Amino acid sequence: MKRPAVFIDRDGTINEQMGYINHLSRFVLLPGAEEAIKLLNRHQYLAIIVSNQSGVARGYFPIELVDKVHELMKALLEKKDAIIDAIYFCPHHKAGVVPEYTTRCICRKPGTGLIDKACLEFDIDMENSYVIGDRITDIELAHRAKIKGILVSTGYGRGDIDYILPHSNYRPVHIAEDLLHAVRWIMSEGRP
Repeated sequence: MKRPAVFIDRDGTINEQMGYINHLSRFVLLPGAEEAIKLLNRHQYLAIIVSNQSGVARGYFPIELVDKVHELMKALLEKKDAIIDAIYFCPHHKAGVVPEYTTRCICRKPGTGLIDKACLEFDIDMENSYVIGDRITDIELAHRAKIKGILVSTGYGRGDIDYILPHSNYRPVHIAEDLLHAVRWIMSEGRP
């Protein structure tokens, strides 16, 4: 049976935006993240992380660190009974210095490659799915994937709302204070 998904950006949406997370000690969950994921779990939405991690291509940290950060994130969330269904990330950047990751790709947001991969692995009800993120590129991703996008004020959100959104062709269906408020909005306003 198809289930709707919420595709969630990582840095600035689930955890504090600190530039590149180049050490496990720099990973800090934002308040309400656990409750937001639990709410998605309870209402049978797939909770799927989609994240650009170009620090790998740029040589700032090895790809293994991204995996360790994701293991830590899942462990912190699972302590509060919040389950992430899948994590997809793009390690590429066209201006990288690590040859195997220095490329143009379809998975770097706002490209839809990460969502396309999720659709191959899960039976997703795209009509009732969402993207939640702190950048206009997350809203562009939603537009390209033909789903609804919610912009949060955490991370880069406030700056994008004030300075980029007014000039963007991409509009969120909602602007939320944070991930928890975005998920609560989906439950109250956005559900079919």
